[in-house]
Amino acid sequence: MAFLDVNWLGIILATIASMALGMAWYMGLSKQWMAALGKTAEDIKAGGTVSPFVWAAAAQFVMAYFIAKLTPAVMGELTWVTGLAMGAHVWVGFIITAMVLNHRYQGQKWALTLIDGLYLLGVVLVQGVVLGLAGAP
Repeated sequence: MAFLDVNWLGIILATIASMALGMAWYMGLSKQWMAALGKTAEDIKAGGTVSPFVWAAAAQFVMAYFIAKLTPAVMGELTWVTGLAMGAHVWVGFIITAMVLNHRYQGQKWALTLIDGLYLLGVVLVQGVVLGLAGAP
C-alpha cells in the first residue's frame, strides 16, 4: 500500500525533534506568548492537563507523515534540502495563510500569529531536514 511506504522511524524522529523545538520555543517566549494570548501563568496552570501535548504530538506526527509523502512526489526525491524546501512551501501555502485567516477573524493579536506562525515554520523546516536525513524507506 503506497500510503504506508514511508520511513516510519524518520517520521517518529521528526515528530520528536519538532516537539523538542516546541518546548524550547515556548519556554523562551512564554511571557510574550501569554501576553499575546491574553492569559496569565495561573490561567495556563489552571488547565493542568497533558491533553494539548498529546494533540500536538499527534498533529506533528501527521505533519511529518505528509512532508515525507509530499516531498518526493513534488520535489522528485527526499533529501534534507528538498525536505526543507517542502516544509517552507507547505508553511507558506497552507499553515501561515490559514493561521492569518483564523487569527484575523478571531481578533487575535498579530504577536500571537507571529509567535505561533514562526514556531510552525520551525516545525516543518526541522521535520523536512530530519526526514531528508533519515532518507526514503
